[in-house]
Amino acid sequence: MRGTRGPALLLLLLVAAAAAAAGRKEKVGDKVCDKGWECSGSRFCCNETISDYFKAYQFEELFAKRNDPQLAHAAGFWDYQAFITAAAVFEPRGFGTTGGQDMGMREVAAFLDHVGAKTSCGYTEAPGGLTAWGLCYNHELSPSQSYCDDSNELYPCVEGVEYYGRGVLPVYWNHNYGIVGKGIKQDLLNHPELLEQNATLAFEAAIWRWMTPMKRKQPSAHDVFVGNWKPTKNDTLSKRYPGFGTTMNVLYGDLICGQESTDEMNIIISHYQHYLNLMGVGREHSGDNLDCADQVAFNPSSENSDS
Repeated sequence: MRGTRGPALLLLLLVAAAAAAAGRKEKVGDKVCDKGWECSGSRFCCNETISDYFKAYQFEELFAKRNDPQLAHAAGFWDYQAFITAAAVFEPRGFGTTGGQDMGMREVAAFLDHVGAKTSCGYTEAPGGLTAWGLCYNHELSPSQSYCDDSNELYPCVEGVEYYGRGVLPVYWNHNYGIVGKGIKQDLLNHPELLEQNATLAFEAAIWRWMTPMKRKQPSAHDVFVGNWKPTKNDTLSKRYPGFGTTMNVLYGDLICGQESTDEMNIIISHYQHYLNLMGVGREHSGDNLDCADQVAFNPSSENSDS
């Protein structure tokens, strides 16, 4: 599984922002719309839904090698329906439904880019190229430890349970399984294996992470991407601006950002631009502030004893 325990460990900070996962409340007088099972009871549902503009054949193109019988480690596990079913939980909150179709397509590409980059088994000379191998994994292979933090009293380890990386934005450690499980209303502390047994829940956990700020008064990856977030003076001094680059800051902090131009950062950007091309948007619409090479992390790893 591409990516190590570090990015997922930043989820510990989500305790302070768990209430934000409920999404924005509708304002008095806002028009709300009902699009059936996929989106209802929200002003965001008045826009096009994800299934209106992102079809199964596009999912197949983005993750062309995920079912390769020789190299893929989760062949047959991931599919379009699992993604759409999970996305429907968050479309009323604005996931893929903020703004017009162009913004929706770009956000879906951005989210799936992170998914593809973090679950890729691709390499430069691989058939189809580096970016064709997303969703190759659904769990960490050969974990080096059980990822049990005995000091955490809020989400204590369950005897016999291992908390190695699982899912599409991999979750590690008992406290993070507890936090994410609370967010998606699943008992992941006792049953972390759900994220490698149920593709819909794995996507749901990842979209919840995308939509949820790490701390109060900080933005979510969704917010920085769609333009909901307005940088403060401190943000601008830290070179944090709205755009794709700052989604990496929210999700991975200084494990990716502020390290100048690294291969890992550039691989994530390459996936994003490739996906934009495949979805018919075009890499030329990647937006401003594409990288985070010079950004100061929102939450430096030195502030988190687990990172």
